[in-house]
Amino acid sequence: GKHWTVNEVRALIRIWSDKNIQQQLEGTVRNKKIFEQVAARLQKFGIDRDWKQCRTKYKNLKHEYKSIKSAQDSGSTSKSMKFFNELDAILGHCTMEQASKSDN
Repeated sequence: GKHWTVNEVRALIRIWSDKNIQQQLEGTVRNKKIFEQVAARLQKFGIDRDWKQCRTKYKNLKHEYKSIKSAQDSGSTSKSMKFFNELDAILGHCTMEQASKSDN
């Protein structure tokens, strides 16, 4: 597939940061339907991606984020990625929220 532009990734992350989408993604493995929704929303931004491309990009971003996060946790800060802060706002808080559900 063609390379994702910065704007495309930003739009994907913006959609992904929707609480509703996050909950759906957390609750399921068979997520074609969710990524079809994501792709449809991207179309509204004029971005032409199919659900498979969206899912692949999502998985890659998540994987990259997690590997950097664990590198940071082990004290290595040499690795970084372009959208780390945006993803940290979604994923860092997700994992924290699950870890601290008993606190509220």
